[in-house]
Amino acid sequence: MSDNSFKPFVPAEKNLPEFTATSIILGILLAVLFGGANAYLGLRVGMTVSASIPAAVISMGVIRVILRRDSVLENNMVQTIGSAGESVAAGAIFTMPALFLWAAEWGTQAPSLVEIAIIAGIGGALGVLFMVPLRKALIVQEHGVLPYPEGQACAEVLLAGEEGGAKAGIVFKGLGIAAAYKFIADGLKLFPSEVHYEIPAYAGAGVGMDVLPALLGVGYICGTKISSYLFAGGITGWFVLMPLIVLFGGNSVLFPADVTVAELYAEGGSFAVWTNYIKYIGAGAVAAGGVISLIKSLPLIVKTFREAMKGYGKGGAGTGERTDKDLSMKVIFIAVAVLAVLLWLIPVVPVNLFCAVLIVIFGFFFATVSSRMVGLIGSSNNPVSGMAIATLLVTTIILKATGQVGQAGMTAAIAIGSVICIVAAIAGDTSQDLKTGYIVGATPYKQQIGELVGVVASSIAIGAILYLLSAAWGYGSQELPAPQATLMKMIVEGVMGGNLPWNLVFAGAFIGIVVEVLGIPVLPFAVGLYLPIHLSTPMMLGGVVRWIFEKRKNMTEKAKKDMIENGVLYCSGLIAGEGLVGILLAVFAIIPMGAGTLGDFLASLVSGTPINSNLGGLIFFALLTATMWAAVKRKEK
Repeated sequence: MSDNSFKPFVPAEKNLPEFTATSIILGILLAVLFGGANAYLGLRVGMTVSASIPAAVISMGVIRVILRRDSVLENNMVQTIGSAGESVAAGAIFTMPALFLWAAEWGTQAPSLVEIAIIAGIGGALGVLFMVPLRKALIVQEHGVLPYPEGQACAEVLLAGEEGGAKAGIVFKGLGIAAAYKFIADGLKLFPSEVHYEIPAYAGAGVGMDVLPALLGVGYICGTKISSYLFAGGITGWFVLMPLIVLFGGNSVLFPADVTVAELYAEGGSFAVWTNYIKYIGAGAVAAGGVISLIKSLPLIVKTFREAMKGYGKGGAGTGERTDKDLSMKVIFIAVAVLAVLLWLIPVVPVNLFCAVLIVIFGFFFATVSSRMVGLIGSSNNPVSGMAIATLLVTTIILKATGQVGQAGMTAAIAIGSVICIVAAIAGDTSQDLKTGYIVGATPYKQQIGELVGVVASSIAIGAILYLLSAAWGYGSQELPAPQATLMKMIVEGVMGGNLPWNLVFAGAFIGIVVEVLGIPVLPFAVGLYLPIHLSTPMMLGGVVRWIFEKRKNMTEKAKKDMIENGVLYCSGLIAGEGLVGILLAVFAIIPMGAGTLGDFLASLVSGTPINSNLGGLIFFALLTATMWAAVKRKEK
């Protein structure tokens, strides 16, 4: 039952600075910063991390310490606007790079900046608008029932404002160290950012890791369990399946390769085996994981949708107090109708009226589901990829049945999937932000406008970021494997009748089913199987560092909690720092200089150094891990 006696930190009758020029500008900057960093991270490892708490901490550091102002509502508005960037990036990188991959294959034009901005902006706006009428039903009336874990955690950080300056310093230290490390590793190339060892005695196997800050940070933030599931998937691929393929494949030519397995392995080593076979097996496992998570959630989804519909817009005009004012239903209905028409009429968005209606229907359903599910299980467990897979399967089948096939049909399917993915991601983020606002005493309609501001800013930025990364390295490359988007592309091609190695895909799907039967979460295991082991190994090390601190004895729970929180903030800085320099290096990679690019020139400055070896990479990664260890122990008594 709901908690009707709840009183927010800032009473309804008290008016504090909230939607100010400072909060808007700082929020937009953080939306672009964390949106770019998460786009880069997601395209490398297929995962993104929440930006709400780091944004809140940085906001407190700037507003309280630098500007000497004290307003918890301004800080809350900054994290509200800033966290929208991460959600837009998450939805966009799951799907849109597929359009770039097809453009390269077909020799056609990649989606324009305008197209990307419109698709992302409309998806984000729909996600916010669909969530608004649910606020009273899910946030207010269910306050004692739905925990919204990230929202409550962010509120705790905001209310612990006296520590804001010190904690912001931890984030900035991580950001600075990661930025310098990434520039030295991938800019100057003083040491290799990827360490790899073949195992000749066990043909087909290989081991290594990308010795980079973001991966270490993701492992720490995700924790030991998730990191170990990812690592287990990597071990299954690189130490079980690949040696078996080499052992039994021998002189056979196995599709999709056009040479024998033995020739493939002799020429390209374990990487060639992974590229040609394991990524399809992993794709099948990820697809199975997404479908399984959706099926397991069906009872909750049905219950969620039914209860949400009962309370949709419930409360009418509310109490009239500042803390109870939402955007009006009239504005919402008109805005949704306008956005649907825009999807249909704007030429750069490849959907017809039927597809636009599909987007609104699917988007409304998944936004409603997402909003309540994140309240129960948290944003990190929200099956957005499963929803995207389900949407793509249904819409691609419908498009094929209605005669929209070939390039136009596949492009439309991804456009629809992109909007739905962003709708679900933003609806979940908006829910957590409104929960934070409810606890601290924010003004709901101002937060909702803030979400829309963050969506617009990050939608404009995400197109430039996607183009920049594509021009620098290309999607599907070793630097940017774009795992989720590659999977979505394969699903659409498969349904439309494309030539896929279905035996490998089904083998992966059944591996996913076995993992589920064993009681192991399928998606993290499947993502580990799908990605090179070089990504899950450093994540595992980050998880191990957190596990060591979590298991320490002779400490109070508060001291242990402070240490873990220090690590999370430091690792958030590591992720942001690497992401920002990764984007900077992408700029350098396309700036011509002499016979090459500015990136080539920087790399030539210290070429041939003795530490440019596997051992050098491992030494620098050990030093990086030591900085994280020191940051975690910072306040230990």
